[in-house]
Amino acid sequence: MAAPSHGAVVVGVGGSAQDLTVVRTAAAEAAAHDRPLHLLHAFNWTAAPGGAPAGGTRQDAEHLLAAAGQVAAECAPEVPVSGEIVEGSPVEALLRVAETAFLVALGDGGMAAYPTYVPTETPAVTVAARATCPVLVGRTEAAPPGPLMVGFDGSQASRAALEYAFDCAERRGARLLAVRVVEPEDRAGDDGLLEEAVGRHVRRHPRVTADCQTLHGEPETVLLDRSRTAQLAVVAARGDGPVRSTLGAVSQSLLYHSPAPLIVVRGLAAGSGS
Repeated sequence: MAAPSHGAVVVGVGGSAQDLTVVRTAAAEAAAHDRPLHLLHAFNWTAAPGGAPAGGTRQDAEHLLAAAGQVAAECAPEVPVSGEIVEGSPVEALLRVAETAFLVALGDGGMAAYPTYVPTETPAVTVAARATCPVLVGRTEAAPPGPLMVGFDGSQASRAALEYAFDCAERRGARLLAVRVVEPEDRAGDDGLLEEAVGRHVRRHPRVTADCQTLHGEPETVLLDRSRTAQLAVVAARGDGPVRSTLGAVSQSLLYHSPAPLIVVRGLAAGSGS
């Protein structure tokens, strides 16, 4: 019987080498936030040759979880780890556990390695667009030891992302880079909105060194550029209102093309804490 995934960091485990890299990333997040780690493998048995959840296929799934559990134990030996094999779509399984999880993690399917590729049916895109909790999308390559970058546009969603990013930065012992992008002709970039928001969080997180950058340009282009040297990028699902089951243009751009691991913050309100 699998341990419950409530309040856990839940990571989707498939059969690729990237999945084990994502397990390491998720285990580190679980350790940083003092959360258990729940390994989830979902398989659509009816679509498999033979159509039966028995024999080698089931054994393969068990071996996958065992290997993932070993990787997690090596990365974060203090983190409690549980595992679960479920029947059905991996995407739907992750969306179900997202209702009670602290964070859901999965790989990007390698899409960040192709700068002109815009996916439509990639599991990471669907989960990030529909989950009810923050979603961590891991990458194939290790991230550089740079700052934790967060995008901010003044919306309530971006304020929740900023709050989440400060908590992550403190727990990681990382420097935080908060970036606000305004249109080239917009003089409102000099209104101190970002500095004011960051200042409130600095008072609550005095151990976090935070830098602010208000830049003119296209948000997708500027944030993507800044994310290339980040150890983690954090962004709201979208910045223009509480629209569920969608991603905004900025979050999509970073999800598709940023080489940094990305956390899409959703399901949280500013001031809710993490």
